[in-house]
Amino acid sequence: MLKQRIITAVIALLALFLVLFVLPGAIAELFIALVIIAGAWEWSVFLESGSTTVRVVYVSFIAACMAGIGLVWSQGVEWVLLLALGWWMLALIWTFVFPTRIPVLLRWLGGALVLVPLYAALVLLYNENAMLLLLALMIVWSADIGAFFVGKRFGRVKLAPSISPGKTWEGVIGGLLLVVLVIIVRSIWVPGDLAVLVPFCLAVAAISIVGDLTVSMFKRTAGVKDSGSLFPGHGGVLDRIDSVAAAAPLFALGLTYLGLT
Repeated sequence: MLKQRIITAVIALLALFLVLFVLPGAIAELFIALVIIAGAWEWSVFLESGSTTVRVVYVSFIAACMAGIGLVWSQGVEWVLLLALGWWMLALIWTFVFPTRIPVLLRWLGGALVLVPLYAALVLLYNENAMLLLLALMIVWSADIGAFFVGKRFGRVKLAPSISPGKTWEGVIGGLLLVVLVIIVRSIWVPGDLAVLVPFCLAVAAISIVGDLTVSMFKRTAGVKDSGSLFPGHGGVLDRIDSVAAAAPLFALGLTYLGLT
């Protein structure tokens, strides 16, 4: 399983570098949109309607929201990102009271609050600087990789057993420590104020965990283990972007508010 995960990750990384640094900007933005739409298709399983028509309607709903931001309300992106932060703060509180039944209406709205701000944040970061988008992804990946290996080796205290039994507090600490290491190593080539950058990146990594747990709550409510099987050993698109969905809006806002650009 680990070998399969590594092979899939390498192929995905090569594809990502091609999109971010080789292909024209319009193609890269289209690729981002298609990834989010694929995530919307997987999210539509959580609606539990069993109807393909309902799933298509839901994907169309998400796509329309994305188009509205990209074509009509581009000046409102900051408000969309702030709304997303509010959602993730509520989601954090929610993790403490789960298991609770998630109403169907909230499943519809939840997908929009997860996916649409993610699209806005990724496009914003890409247009600002593709390297900044890559840095945001590196923070999330580092937190995930550190949590996986440290949790597997030393994990004892469960983080949220009713949501994701495999996650531990030891894994969280391991992931955060790896994020700090990555930022320090990065500072060798890209100078920056570590006193500001390290705490900010730790906050981004921490909220990425909330994204993972939140999507897991929806999956558990719908009785779904993995949202899809597009990536062998990793699950579906939604399984790969759940953490990024929470981290990217905070990272994008921080670039402006903290002057990290």
